[in-house]
Parts: sequence; structure tokens; C-alpha cells
Amino acid sequence: MLKDFFRNYLKNYWKNIDKAIFLNFLLLFTLGIFFSFASTSTLAGERLNKDYYFFFSKHFIFAVSAIFLMILISSIQLDFFKKIFIPIFIVSMLSLILVSFYGVEVKGSKRWLDLLFFRFQPVEFVKPFFIVIIAKILSKDPLHTSGASYFFSFLILTLPCIILLNQPDVGQTVLLILSWSAVIFVSGIKLIYILTLFGTCIGSIAALLLTFPDKFSYIFRRFEIFFDPTKGDRFQSNNALDAIREGGLIGQGMGEGTLKVRVPEAHTDYIISVIAEEFGSIISILLICIFLYISFRIIKFALSEDEKFIKISLSGLATLLIFQTFIHIGVNTSLLPTTGMTLPFLSYGGSSMIGSSILAGIILNFTRKRYSNEDY
Repeated sequence: MLKDFFRNYLKNYWKNIDKAIFLNFLLLFTLGIFFSFASTSTLAGERLNKDYYFFFSKHFIFAVSAIFLMILISSIQLDFFKKIFIPIFIVSMLSLILVSFYGVEVKGSKRWLDLLFFRFQPVEFVKPFFIVIIAKILSKDPLHTSGASYFFSFLILTLPCIILLNQPDVGQTVLLILSWSAVIFVSGIKLIYILTLFGTCIGSIAALLLTFPDKFSYIFRRFEIFFDPTKGDRFQSNNALDAIREGGLIGQGMGEGTLKVRVPEAHTDYIISVIAEEFGSIISILLICIFLYISFRIIKFALSEDEKFIKISLSGLATLLIFQTFIHIGVNTSLLPTTGMTLPFLSYGGSSMIGSSILAGIILNFTRKRYSNEDY
């Protein structure tokens, strides 16, 4: 009986899911496992005196867990999801607030909570639910979004941004602001509201930077070095760009790259450069094409969707995915200042993987075929 239930469950799941998006997410997770093996084995064995598979085995466990979590979230009935995402967002925000008091400080930034088995970065859990919350606020009126809704969405944006700037984590703050901007734009905001909200947002950030110059001096320093490399050391950025250049079109071969041992955290913040160095720019371009294709499928579905909440949510989630991807690539190619942004699905790290799985699960849930009497 139980066997038949699971068989029918999987049959219905596969029938209703967007197979193209699902398979591409699965491909990214699989490639992430492979690239983790390629980028961390030497680091663990030769530099840290650990088992060669130390980082890979951890990443593999996180990746498999993330895939199951993605499938679980994508299979939840939409009506039930609408009831639980607000409490989940509140819990994730509380965990983000706890970082300020009980967080673990690493290299001058307090961004992680230390659990018994691993450290996790709450902002990775906040981001996808933040988009859904903003979409819910802006879609309360199916015909016209009011100015009060835009202002309330701005207040919701302000809280995580203040917490993130205090950590400090400017990269994630910028990502949230850009994603929020895309969501309110898609909702059909008037020009006067755009100018007012952007003016308020920029003014608030400028006030924080000027009020606490010592806390945010590193930001000015990074921009100064970015625009004038002679005024500082761009060791990581220069090495990442050199790795891409040395990899050429077809790469130097698996295990032959040196960036992963020359630059700290290369398997997280500079994974696209590690991939380009060992497997070539062709593989990097193919990875970018996968992200673009997924976003294309999401936007295509959003355009044909009648429900305003789903339409805005999918547009925001696709924007979050693309912005984070291209911020990571921009840093690796020296087009943007260093931010410490991971590449979704591919960078090493449990928080990044679980955050990516939540994002993917919500997207798959919202793009699923729906009937008046769903079987599960």
C-alpha cells in the first residue's frame, strides 16, 4: 500500500513539475559536487593536513540533502505554502538577528551562527523568502499596487539591510536591494515612487557610511583600490583573473590549476575562476548559459501566469538567481569590487547549498502545473 502511494506520488510529481527547470537545477547540483572534488582535494590534503576527501564528503552530504529539500519544497501544495512562508521568514529573520549577538566572527565579519554540526549563514535562508514576502505585499490588490504597499515593502527591506551592514556584509545588502528593486519594477510601480524609494534608499546608506566611517572604511578602501589598483593590493582579484586567462578555452586539466591553493576561500568566492583555469572558459560559458536558460524558463512561465503573486515572485526569484550569479562572475573577472559572493549551486558551503535548494524548490513549486484537485 505504502509502495503504491510513493509510486503515485512520484508519478504525479514528475507529471506536473517543469522538467526542463528541474533537470537543469539537478545538473547544477551534480556539477557542484564534481567541481567541489576538483577544487578542494588538494587544499585539504596538502595545505590543511586533512583527508583528501574531507571537504568533498561534506559538500556531497550537503548537496544530496539540498536536492531532497528542493524536491520537498517543490511538492508542497501552493495553498499550504502560502500559509507557512511568513512564519518561516520570521524565523529566518530572527536567526539573522541572533548573528549580531551570538554570531561567529571570521576575518572581521560576524555572519555565521555556530550549530553543533556546522556553521550556517542565516542570510542564505532569508533571501528567497524575502522575495516571496515582498511579492505577497505588492500583490495584495490584484489590480493596482498602492503607494502604502511599496512603502511597507521598503520597511521590510530596511531591517535585513541594517543587520547585514552591521555584520558587515555589503555584498548581500546590495543583492537584496537589487532584487527588491527588480520586484517593485515588475509590479508596475510609478516613476515618482521609484525616485522616492531610490532616493530614500541611497540617502539611508550614505548616512550610515558617513555616520560610522570607521566601521565601513574597508568599503571605501575596496572601491579606491578597484578604481586605482596602484593604491592597494588586489591579490585575490588579480590571481582570479590570471587563472581565467591561463585556463584559456579548454583549461589546464583537472587538478592542474593553482588558484585553489594560492587564494584563500577560492572554492567558495572564486569557484568560477577555479573552473575556468582547470576546465576552460568554454565550460564557464556553458555554466552561464544554464543559469540564463533557467531564468528564461522562469520568466516565460511568469509572463503566462495570471496570479499576480506568482508572477511577481517568479520574476524576483529569477532576478535573485541572476544577480547573485553575475555579481560572483563580476568579482572574479575584476569588473566589480570584492564582495565574497558565492555562486549558487556550485560554490562550496552548506549554507550556500541549502539556500540554493530553497530558491530552486520555490521556483519549481510556483512553475508546477496546477489543477483544481491536485493529487498531492
